[in-house]
Amino acid sequence: MSENFKDKILLITGGTGSFGNSVTKKFLCNDEIKEIRIFSRDEKKQDDMRKLYKNDKLKFYIGDVRDVQSVENAMCGVDYIFHASALKQVPSCEFFPLEAVKTNILGTENVLSSAIRHSVKKVICLSTDKAAYPINAMGISKAMMEKVVTAKARTINPEETILCCTRYGNVMASRGSVIPLFIEQIKMGLDITVTDPKMTRFLMSLEEAVNLVLFAFHNAQQGDIFIQKAPACTMLDLAEALKEIFDVPNKISIIGARHGEKLYETLVTKEEMTRSVEVDSHFEIGMDNRNLNYEQYLTLGNKNTLLAMEYTSCNTTMLSVPQIKEKLLQLDFIQNELSAWRNIK
Repeated sequence: MSENFKDKILLITGGTGSFGNSVTKKFLCNDEIKEIRIFSRDEKKQDDMRKLYKNDKLKFYIGDVRDVQSVENAMCGVDYIFHASALKQVPSCEFFPLEAVKTNILGTENVLSSAIRHSVKKVICLSTDKAAYPINAMGISKAMMEKVVTAKARTINPEETILCCTRYGNVMASRGSVIPLFIEQIKMGLDITVTDPKMTRFLMSLEEAVNLVLFAFHNAQQGDIFIQKAPACTMLDLAEALKEIFDVPNKISIIGARHGEKLYETLVTKEEMTRSVEVDSHFEIGMDNRNLNYEQYLTLGNKNTLLAMEYTSCNTTMLSVPQIKEKLLQLDFIQNELSAWRNIK
């Protein structure tokens, strides 16, 4: 890490979120980094980070990716960008889809355009499994974000700026995710509300998400999308695992899917599989380099398209309840919540 980050200035958009905090903590272990800029709208969370880390290398910028001038103010001298700023919750994006457009699509356009103007060396944009075969506003906006990255990547010299994406599934215990909700219901003695017992989701730790982003940083070619393989489980088994960890009798209520929810998630589509490279831990989707001259494709197509199989939370490794418990207990969040719960009891 030190070889690549020596004397460099890093910018983390959405830097006060779960990912931003985790990657900041990792970067602060590297004494050779010159400066880490945290860009976000929330002055309270910035102040919390300032007090938590007490590190002069951290510089805080109040701004919004929707406002290109505030992005420009944070961009001067930046070497690398980790673009994590986004509206992430499915229901809120369903009710306010234009807000998702403004942040996830137009905000990304602002960040990328500014990065190119300032000759930033690399930009890594964080995407989601919901961008593959999207059915909800959040997923559609993230799919469009990926398209914006690809379109920009086609037009610039990789010797000057490299743009790439990472795409991963649910990060366990991140803000707005289902695990903190289930634990809150457990502690309040309420029913644990499962939308659909057959619903499956990928399980990935925040550390694994950070490691994927760093892997992309070190290995990305222009326009690449990196996808971390991950195990999955049903939401019913996840609820059962948490019940056993906290040793509680709470009932599980099936309440039906929320706005815009899928029964299972896809990380790599059939179409993407035809231009993907698979290694032990991840998929790497290369940039689609076709142009607008479609005459050649009237006679020359891609015969592999029908042979591919998508990678989903139904055909990945499925975890049993004991395996889910083992994975959950590795999380500091779970250990802290469990310790607090035992003290209450």
